[in-house]
Amino acid sequence: MSQNYHFYKQRADEAAADADSAELENVRQRYLDAEKTWRGLAEQARKVEDDRATAKQERLQRIAAEEAAAEAAGHEGE
Repeated sequence: MSQNYHFYKQRADEAAADADSAELENVRQRYLDAEKTWRGLAEQARKVEDDRATAKQERLQRIAAEEAAAEAAGHEGE
């Protein structure tokens, strides 16, 4: 995964730990809100990476198919 995903996940984990150790309810809630936001960003970053990997794989498959078709067309003329 990208550094972004790991960065966001680490921040979410830190916010969760801070929430667990917070003594005041409003401080605990602030950390829980931050954790939720960081986790959302982490999931978004992970999805973008997954989409990019899928697009790259599809692009490579399309290129391979086009090359195979071009090679086959070249052999037909022989």
